[in-house]
Amino acid sequence: MEDYSYSSSPSSPSSPSSFPPSLHNENSSFIFAPLHITHLQLSSFLPSCGDAGRPALAPALPLYPHTQCCRAGMALYSLTGAILSLQIGDLWHWAAWLGLLYLLFKVSKLYLIWRDMVTAFRPFPSPLCHWLYGNAREFLQIGKELDLVYQWAQSYTYGFPLWLGNFFACLLITHPDYAKAVLARQDPKDDLAYRFIIPWIGEGLLVSAGQKWFHHRRLLTPAFHYDVLKPYVSVMSDCTKIMLDKWEQLVPDKNPLEIFHHVSLMTLDTIMKCAFSYQSNVQTDSENAYIKAVYELSHLVDHRFRHFIYHNDLIYNLSPYGFRFRRALKVAHEHTDKVIKQRKTLLNREKQLDKISQRRHLDFLDILLCAKDENGHGLSDKDLRAEVDTFMFEGHDTTASGISWILYALAKHPEHQERCREEIKEVLGDRDTVEWEDLGKIPYTTMCIKESLRVYPPVPGVARKLSKPITFCDGRSLPEGQCVFDPLRFSVENSAGRHPHAFLPFAAGFRNCIGQNFAMNEMKVAAALILQRFQLILDPENEPQKVSQVVLRSMNGIHLKLKKIENGTLKAESM
Repeated sequence: MEDYSYSSSPSSPSSPSSFPPSLHNENSSFIFAPLHITHLQLSSFLPSCGDAGRPALAPALPLYPHTQCCRAGMALYSLTGAILSLQIGDLWHWAAWLGLLYLLFKVSKLYLIWRDMVTAFRPFPSPLCHWLYGNAREFLQIGKELDLVYQWAQSYTYGFPLWLGNFFACLLITHPDYAKAVLARQDPKDDLAYRFIIPWIGEGLLVSAGQKWFHHRRLLTPAFHYDVLKPYVSVMSDCTKIMLDKWEQLVPDKNPLEIFHHVSLMTLDTIMKCAFSYQSNVQTDSENAYIKAVYELSHLVDHRFRHFIYHNDLIYNLSPYGFRFRRALKVAHEHTDKVIKQRKTLLNREKQLDKISQRRHLDFLDILLCAKDENGHGLSDKDLRAEVDTFMFEGHDTTASGISWILYALAKHPEHQERCREEIKEVLGDRDTVEWEDLGKIPYTTMCIKESLRVYPPVPGVARKLSKPITFCDGRSLPEGQCVFDPLRFSVENSAGRHPHAFLPFAAGFRNCIGQNFAMNEMKVAAALILQRFQLILDPENEPQKVSQVVLRSMNGIHLKLKKIENGTLKAESM
């Protein structure tokens, strides 16, 4: 999935019109469009050169070697004498002047950056911000920032500037027409929001740009063909059942269960088995080092983004947070290298994909290792690890967020939960495994999943850095007074006239999520099997506090009470 976003532009967009208060109900994902400022560049004032590359003031005469040595020695002697003749006070005097000139240069440069941003964003009204740190203080209220953005989105037209200090600003876009204008282009990802994650996942599909992105996308697309995805459904069912068996043992405890951690283990188990045919025991190993490393990396990436002092690489690398980041990074990369090494060994024995497919289903890693372009070139070892790390992260962390918030939404709206359960019971009957053909027979459950993705988007925003000026079109508005959680908004009838960019759970345009079908299938399988076995009930004492840490999480976890369902009826004992 495409993830946290910004875009940048040398000039301002066109002036917007009015903004509908109900916009959030149609698109909970925000598009961030940061302004790109062309940095002031200074040229060195060098004397023009005469013959043979010498300054024009020097005589263009042939010099013999001994003459050149004499002239160089005399010049060095004169320079040394001049320096030694200066008093210490004179040196400090010149150093002070040079320091002052450098300071004035930097201040002038920052002023020009600030002036250009103010000019560009002038057509867009913005929330009040502090003269020094802009809106940054509001975003230190962790757990409240997404609600704050929602409130601002209802008050300002189409988009509004967000200032983080005086020298970085971005345009937050919340209207489908504006989103379409940005996502229809081929602008690269923002280098501020995404550069902190590159040491972790490398320059894979998520963050690469230009020809490299097109090349990798073309090589990886066959890995997401329907014929490749079909065998994954039974694997998803098996991994979900392992999690549910664990939950059954926890039911007698009668305490609310924090589900996000369990779901994360399940989605990691799924991605390891589906994409890499790697038989892991991550769900039964409560101290899994890779999961801990992923949690740590997600937290540290978000922490670094929020604290501007750590945007400097030197300061961050010398800080305790930098040490923790490198330690977690080592664990994550060792895990990836282990998976790749084992598969390469297997492929060296079996050689060809058609022989492998006779033994087992082809997976993402098979296709990745054997992919060749028209010139017979595959991925380098560096690019290979980047794509595996990207898919390992995006294939489990974002999906875990989506499933966890879906379960929370259904617990919060029991009438929709019960309707989903009845639909699932009718399709599955006595079976405890979801099959490929079942996925298209649960339309109401699918609508509830989409509605949850709208209200609780796993990736709250996507970022773009505009490579050239953009002009937004406006004039289109959305209806007011929509419900907060209404799955029927995704029925065929209600979706018919909807703007195609009003709902963007997997982004859109050229850089839409390559694994969106895989993610939707896994969410359907997990929701179906969970609702078949348990009733989900809110824990009123642990209301989740939304926070965006690479993906949408909860500061205090997502706690639900479970009631066991046996033979289609609720069991008396509950937790």
